[in-house]
Amino acid sequence: MTRTFEELVAEAREAPVDGWDFSWLDGRATEQRPSWGYHRLLAERLATASAGLDVQTGGGEVLAGVPVLPPTMAATESWPPNVARATELLHPRGVVLVADPDEPPLPFGDAAFDLVTSQHPATVWWSEIARVLRPGGTYLAQHVGPSSVWEVVEYFLGPQPEAARHRHPDDEAAAARAAGLDVVDLRTERLRMEFHDVGAVVWFLRKVVWIVPGFTVDAHLPRLRELDALIRAEGPFVAHSARTLIEARRPAV
Repeated sequence: MTRTFEELVAEAREAPVDGWDFSWLDGRATEQRPSWGYHRLLAERLATASAGLDVQTGGGEVLAGVPVLPPTMAATESWPPNVARATELLHPRGVVLVADPDEPPLPFGDAAFDLVTSQHPATVWWSEIARVLRPGGTYLAQHVGPSSVWEVVEYFLGPQPEAARHRHPDDEAAAARAAGLDVVDLRTERLRMEFHDVGAVVWFLRKVVWIVPGFTVDAHLPRLRELDALIRAEGPFVAHSARTLIEARRPAV
């Protein structure tokens, strides 16, 4: 690695992080993908739906890549830069983008959709998902699982045993059932991640803000210098993401 610590960090702290496109990390970080292929499943389900809702759509990149959308399609997003990006991408596809604060209630009527989807939602309001689903309708989503990227979390924050169970699939399935939904599929995988330079870590933490809440370069400068030295001496920093596929259905009666 020929670039200095200062150069890598300066570049990463200035690079844009709006939307949900991770191509800035190409050649600098890698992450395995879950075996179930969420984007393929999403495309298959949306192609046969009559009314769909994508919750917390981010910058709209995932939904915009679906070949065939339902006759009625809506999406929600709360972060203003993502709202602007998603509007730009999705309006030409006929998708209504609703700026939503990610708090109940969802801005739609009861039983409005036969399919609700979401990739990596920050929060899941199960009672609202159940309310906007038609009888027989389905929620299909890929969630962030428990202890995701925990090696990065604890590198900067120290041990976090009390938070390790957050987003456990068993807990999420129980919450879905408590809202009146039937859980018909539940799968979890842990997937290898590699960060090849300290700039990749900085950019990732600026974009995925809940990994290390309140992260700034200045506040974590000593640990970033240590991480840079570690990567130069030993190779990529290895972490593991956790992903959960969940499919839940509102009973037909």
